[in-house]
Amino acid sequence: MPNIIDADTIFKELKTHSVSEFFRKNSQMLGYSGKVRSLTTVVHEYVSNSIDACEEANILPEISVGIIELSETKYSVHVTDNGPGIPQKIIGRVLATVLSGTKFHRYMQQRGQQGIGGSGCTLFSQITTGKPIHIKSGTGKSAYECDLGIDIKSNKPLIINMKEIDKTFTGLSIYGEFGDVKYENSDHGVYEYVRRTALSNPHAMLKLKDPEGKEFNFIRSVTEMPKRPKASKPHPLGIGTNDLLEFAHLSESRKISSFLVDTFSRLSQNKVDELREIEKSVDFNKEPKEMTWDDAEKLVNAFKKVKWIAPDLDSLSTIGEAQIKATIKNILNPQFMSVVERKPKVFRGGIPFVVEAGIAYGGSAGKEVEGGSKGVLIRFANKVPLLFDGSICAIATAVNEVQWKRYGIKNFDEEPISVLVNVSSVYVPYSGVGKQAVSQEQEIIEEIKLAVMDCARNLQRYMSGERNRHAQASKYNTIIRYVGQLSMNLSEITGMDRGSIEAQLKSLIEGKYKKLFEADNEADENGEKSEMNVKQEDQNTEEED
Repeated sequence: MPNIIDADTIFKELKTHSVSEFFRKNSQMLGYSGKVRSLTTVVHEYVSNSIDACEEANILPEISVGIIELSETKYSVHVTDNGPGIPQKIIGRVLATVLSGTKFHRYMQQRGQQGIGGSGCTLFSQITTGKPIHIKSGTGKSAYECDLGIDIKSNKPLIINMKEIDKTFTGLSIYGEFGDVKYENSDHGVYEYVRRTALSNPHAMLKLKDPEGKEFNFIRSVTEMPKRPKASKPHPLGIGTNDLLEFAHLSESRKISSFLVDTFSRLSQNKVDELREIEKSVDFNKEPKEMTWDDAEKLVNAFKKVKWIAPDLDSLSTIGEAQIKATIKNILNPQFMSVVERKPKVFRGGIPFVVEAGIAYGGSAGKEVEGGSKGVLIRFANKVPLLFDGSICAIATAVNEVQWKRYGIKNFDEEPISVLVNVSSVYVPYSGVGKQAVSQEQEIIEEIKLAVMDCARNLQRYMSGERNRHAQASKYNTIIRYVGQLSMNLSEITGMDRGSIEAQLKSLIEGKYKKLFEADNEADENGEKSEMNVKQEDQNTEEED
């Protein structure tokens, strides 16, 4: 008979660990898996925090990133910004305490959400090099510098060598050394991350100095600050039973009816009256804290039967159609582009989201490969580039489901085309803590498909017009080739001046193909063919036929 081990012995080693200790042993959950990805993740966290801070302070961001190779798998990262800086008394909580932040509890769109990113970098530096990060910060009132680490056992900051510096220094400077990383010029490297950040943040000026000393400057395309999102309430659509029950039990309202009005957007007293008519078994006069699971379930079902106004955009900040066009032109300079911003929708939990999509064709769109070009999908969430985990991302799923052949694209992987998609939301449903893929929410997938197909229809019209122009140009060139010979023959027959005949023939031919030359000039100064121009080309084609 085997010896039976009692429960006291089994649970004798039961211990409680800090969140820092958990992530130290599971750093891949923060995006630190693979040398190239790990370095890109560090830059991503620092740059995202800098842009957020500048926007909150209403400052046009100027961010500089420097990478130096210290050894084969060890690099230093130096990121500076012109933002508001971080007050000295909270620096440890901001950059050396995991799950401490200013963003998670606010119902408004921000790049970071969990309070892990900056502290995760400090932790990663510590566990791969044994060194703290170095901070310089100036708020305009005071300035200081220090070294910063984390007490992993207690998830508390270790602040070393704190000293005051000249208060004329403003902004934030972070220097750290990181091991088990590698700089690489690839679709997943730091350069591509910075380039795509410039695409989705046309108001930011970004600079990158790579390990070879090469400098890349991404000049801002617009000088207007994006609209600042405001804290708002969740929308009733998409709310689940458990969500509603939690909101109710935390409410200070005296009645369920007033709780609903106070807690949710677009839910007025008139809507409460509609809900009363739909679900008469729920007592709207009792306290929210007395709401049962059955009550909540009935109300959630009633929500689905009411016609709601779409959520407002106050809590969201999109890139914007004009800004996307400006930055696509600035960085990709395509022959054609089309941009669409969908109306706000909600997914589970009543969380609003907006999808923006753009298609660029020709110019520097797509990716150059041996023998031609290939299509590229550029994914963003809250204006932050997503370079990894594409195979599990809702954006990639939606774009792959588009039937590109219907829109004149025979093979997406063999065309000079870039598809840009940005999902903006109060809480982007990431598939992991590393925040590199949007989870497969069906509502989000459908909205992305609709946005991309809207753009693709404009591309189809453009491609059709291009094919027609090529056909007309071919006919024109064929006919014009014989003008000289025909002029000479007619001159011999009629005795008229050959030059005069040739000029008249060319005038007749060019008059016939006048619309061909006009169409070639219809692209505006930005290299963009607008939807209006594309539709006009369709009409011209019909007239030619």
